[in-house]
Amino acid sequence: MNPIFGDNTLKLGLFCTNGHGASLTMAPEAHEMSWDFSLRIAKAADAAGLEAIVPYARWKAYADNRPGHKTGTVLDPFAWAAGLASVTSNIGIFATSHAPSMHPIVAAKQSATIDHISGGRFSLNVVGGWNRAELEMFGAPMREHDERYDHLAEWLTVLRRLWTEETEFDHHGNFFDVVGGTSSPKPLQAQVPIMNAAGSPRGMDFAAEHADLCFVVVGSEDPKEIAHQVEAYKAAAHDRFGRAVRVWTHSVVVQRDTDSAAQDELHRFSVEYEDTESVEAWLRLLQVNSQMMPPEAYAAMRQRFAASAGGFPLVGTEETIAQRLEMLSNAGIDGVLLTWLNYDEGLASFSRDVLPRLEQRGLRAPAPQPPA
Repeated sequence: MNPIFGDNTLKLGLFCTNGHGASLTMAPEAHEMSWDFSLRIAKAADAAGLEAIVPYARWKAYADNRPGHKTGTVLDPFAWAAGLASVTSNIGIFATSHAPSMHPIVAAKQSATIDHISGGRFSLNVVGGWNRAELEMFGAPMREHDERYDHLAEWLTVLRRLWTEETEFDHHGNFFDVVGGTSSPKPLQAQVPIMNAAGSPRGMDFAAEHADLCFVVVGSEDPKEIAHQVEAYKAAAHDRFGRAVRVWTHSVVVQRDTDSAAQDELHRFSVEYEDTESVEAWLRLLQVNSQMMPPEAYAAMRQRFAASAGGFPLVGTEETIAQRLEMLSNAGIDGVLLTWLNYDEGLASFSRDVLPRLEQRGLRAPAPQPPA
């Protein structure tokens, strides 16, 4: 079974380790992109019993005409996922595909290959494409917002046919013409799990109909509002499409001996050391090209975007962090992807101090021990 469907009530994973991390900061201890970093943190997460490692796809820096800038220096998520699949044992491995940048025939073959390398632990995060500069680099049109999801739905239809159909098929749609379509080997899994992040009504409809994991940005601190956000997603999938979906989110983790010290550290790297050029460029791109949230929400969440791409703050002592994760779980969140300014130190502290508290709360079981 893919570990994202395992028994733990609250699944946990890593996010953004195929680049510099999730923080847009000039703090001197922030990670630079490197394969050694990706490899090291993946092995540590695997040993800790986490369920997922999810990369992001990026082809160009956020700011204009900045070749080589760290926001565009990102390892290819498919090749990266294949490498991590070969050196891990239990953790789920994701790739991320922006549909306009990759034909579904290529995505089908690469995904099936990684599923074989991983022994059936692969999942795919699909994105409709929102960064105009990246799409123009590919010669792909920047479609109207809702049309992007029509394109993504057809892309995914072709992909799934390639994964499952044993005979050649023809497909003639609005966006793809495939003659004699086939792909082999098939994935080991009968159904490769699909993740999608969406905030607009059309995007949420797409995820409710097609995704297994619906990824949301949790903007509220109110448990009732979070529960309403999650339940609305799950109810839409059930009532409109007869499907059961899981809802995941992401976070920034800052663990210190006191809550005030943790808040001070968050302020230091996300406000005092904010990478202003990158934050403003990214917010500008999102507001122009995406409908993830209302325009006024971006300004209100600026610090969150600098800290971890809008992630929910898990900031405080180990007990505070465990309490906040329990609150998210009680609100219906099924999985949380974790980010840190320093992933090595952060994951080590989290594994030592927070995971046992989640086990005590019945949210997780201890990590499986390697054979002697």
